[in-house]
Order: sequence, then structure tokens, then C-alpha cells
Amino acid sequence: MTRVLFAGGGTAGHVEPAIAVAREWRAQHLDSEITFIGTREGLESRLVPDAGFEIRYITKVRIARRLSPSLLIAPFSLLRSVAQSVSLMRKSDLVVGFGGYVSAPAYIAAALTRTPVVIHEANARPGLANRLGALFTPHTAITHSIDSGKLSDALLAGLPLREDVVSAYRSASHDWSKARSEAKRQLGFDATKPLIFIFGGSQGSVALNQVIADSRSALLAQGIQILHGIGARNEAPAEVEGYQPRGYITDMATAYLGADLIISRSGAVTCAEVNTLGRYALFIPLPIGNGEQELNARDLVSQSRAEILPQREFTASWLTTQIQRLLSQSSTAPIAGSDIDINAASKMVSLMEHALHGGR
Repeated sequence: MTRVLFAGGGTAGHVEPAIAVAREWRAQHLDSEITFIGTREGLESRLVPDAGFEIRYITKVRIARRLSPSLLIAPFSLLRSVAQSVSLMRKSDLVVGFGGYVSAPAYIAAALTRTPVVIHEANARPGLANRLGALFTPHTAITHSIDSGKLSDALLAGLPLREDVVSAYRSASHDWSKARSEAKRQLGFDATKPLIFIFGGSQGSVALNQVIADSRSALLAQGIQILHGIGARNEAPAEVEGYQPRGYITDMATAYLGADLIISRSGAVTCAEVNTLGRYALFIPLPIGNGEQELNARDLVSQSRAEILPQREFTASWLTTQIQRLLSQSSTAPIAGSDIDINAASKMVSLMEHALHGGR
């Protein structure tokens, strides 16, 4: 029996690809034991059990982006997390990391216990944890081509997708036009009118929500329908005809299919899912971080299936004056999605098998 430990936590961008690969591994290796490592504060504490996998918790390592007293505590938190991870490594044959604050201690613990490591980097600009982990293993995979560093030689695997997205792609491929019209009706909208799907990632976005609040009446007056993922922790506005606010959207695949225009952040998972099922997107990259969100969206922009706008320029006035142009752009974009990431989980499984057998 092979024992595999998956590490990736904090945001859906780290957790969802990990779950997709874990499911594919389980489907191909029925006798395996799969465990996730995470923290109680991250989304993995909910998403992983919901997916039917066991999760073990370690101490969260908080590293501030700016000078802060918390930086003095970080080394002690890291040592504790590594020690906790080492105990899990002794019961594992392979570690598969997807970045985020959970992965760094897992990579260090794997190096200390000589446990084979496989790494997947979702973003076009690698994060610190995966740059660290790449020092300990040759078994790495990426979603986007990377120009320099250890990960520049990694396997170009694509981004492992959720089951519902893969299933929706395969179903829609028979007739994309019909699939998009049916998706609108399933969502409770008029299939003959344009639909905008706006959301701010797994946690929602106060900034994007405010723009919609300020422009909603003007958009509805233009005959535009709106599906609005506000985020589970944000207060929901009143629902009116043509406008549906939702705290958390469980059926993202149908939302992507039904939308004539998607307005969202450009996290790696979002970009991959839009590429697979969406038609046209306006991306508003998160204005913090290391600039990876803008880089993530560039492939779709090069395909004329998206455009990028800085958050400071995304206002109600801009949206109401540009919406018809955006919808016109969508109408000329390809009706079909893309299969480029459909087999990413299978490619990761092959890489894991390679690592387990010592690279042979």
C-alpha cells in the first residue's frame, strides 16, 4: 500500500488542484492511503473533508509581507510546523506539494526524512514555498512556462481541474451553443439576454462587490442579467429580477458556461477554469502579492478571450460605459472552451509514479 501526503492550503488556488490530483491518484491506485496536511484556519479544513479525504493539521506559519513583530515569532512557528510534519513524513511514501504556507514545512520535513517530493506550481510566477521545495526535488510540474529558476525545467502539465469542470467540458463539447443556453436556464436566467458572472475568488472581494452595488441598476436597465458571487462572509444584497447575489457558488461549471462575460480576479485556478469553460473575461488582478495574477491571465488575453484592468480603474462609471463593448467582444470570442488542462491531473499522477520509483 502506497501512502501519499498532499500539502497545499490557505486558498482554493492551492487546495482545489491538490484535491483533483488526489482523486485521480485514488482512481488509479485503489489500495493507496491518502492524507492531506493543512491548518485549521485555511479553506482546506472544509474543502478536504468535503471531498472525502483525511486531513491532519499543523501550526500555521505566519510571515508578514512587511516588517512586523510577527516576524520574530515566525522562526519558532516554522520549527514547530516542521517537527509536526516530520512525524507525518515517517508514515508517508510520497509528498505532493502545491504551494502555500502549508507546503514549506512539508518540503523541509521531506528533505530531513528523505521522503520523495513532487511539486506543482499553479501560478505563472512561482511562490516562495515552491521555489524552496524545488531545491529538494527534480520532480516538478508547472501550469505556465517559467523563464528562469529551478522550475523553468519542470513538466508543463497544466492545472488539475475539479471534477465538475472536466465533466462540464466533456458534456458541452457535443454542442457548445446549446450547453451555454441550457446553463443560463439552469441558473434561473433568461437564455435570450446577456449574463454577467462576477465573483472575487473563494473569499469574495469587497472592492468588486462595491462596483457592482454602484452599477447594478444601470446594468439591469440595459437588459443585462447578473450572477454575483459576493463571498460567504460578505452581507448579501437584496435579490431583484435579473440579479442573483450568492454567498458561495457551488456549481461554478454551470456559471462559467452560462456567462457571456466573466468578471473576476485572475488566480491560477480561475484562469484555468475560465479557459476550459468560459467565453470572455475581464480580469481585475488582486493588487497585492508578487504580480502573479496579471501573469496568469496573459495566455487568455493572447487568445483574445480576456482583457486585464487594474483595480484602481475598475469603477461603476467605467463598467457601465464599457459593458456593451465587453459583451460585443464576448460575442466574437470562440464559442468553445479549451481542453488544454483536461489531462493535467493524469500527468501529475504519472509524475508521482515516476518519483516513487526513484526517477526510473
